[in-house]
Amino acid sequence: MTYRLRRCSNVPPLRAEWNDPAWLAAETAEVGCFHPQSSNHRPRTFVRLMCDDENLHGIFKVEDRYVRCIRENYFDDVWKDSCVECFIQPKPGGGYFNFEFNCGGAHLCCYITDWKLKNGWFTQAVKLPAVIGGKILVKSSLPRLVEPENKEAVDWTLQFLIPLAVLEEFTGPLAKLSGQTWQGNFFKCAEEVSHPHWASWSPIEELNFHQPGSFGSLRFD
Repeated sequence: MTYRLRRCSNVPPLRAEWNDPAWLAAETAEVGCFHPQSSNHRPRTFVRLMCDDENLHGIFKVEDRYVRCIRENYFDDVWKDSCVECFIQPKPGGGYFNFEFNCGGAHLCCYITDWKLKNGWFTQAVKLPAVIGGKILVKSSLPRLVEPENKEAVDWTLQFLIPLAVLEEFTGPLAKLSGQTWQGNFFKCAEEVSHPHWASWSPIEELNFHQPGSFGSLRFD
């Protein structure tokens, strides 16, 4: 699996608008590999990424149902809500970042260098402090909270901006992006809802998103 990350000709405004002209140059990938343990609700999910000299820009579009969102703070358990996720590994053999966003716009992120679990947590991982995680900008088309669960069909979008400086706090200098190939994966999940599901862009086997060996390629054109 390869996703080609193109350079922004115009920086997308942070409005969570999938059809904004600034996104038309971006490649669209579908997050369509559902784990067999998923319910029969399998929402179509799409993602676009672009970059400029200072930031990564991303947007998800989800054709959803049974949407629920009750977490609203940085580092709440956002993956238990209706959620989208972007994992990126900038340097071969190095650590990776898990950017996880619920549909209301709350998020979390770690830098993980050893994803084996010990006492319920990664062997080597750093939670991005709020002063750093707060530099990641997020905009959702949905309200901050969705409770009770919305059982009707609803399309929602979530846009994010990740400053490269946030990554470099942990990876060191990333140099010019053009021509680089990173590794990563995109996910859609919802755990504490009536119809739980887990989907990825690059296929995974066991029900665990933290599988760097299953990451696809993110190629900067």
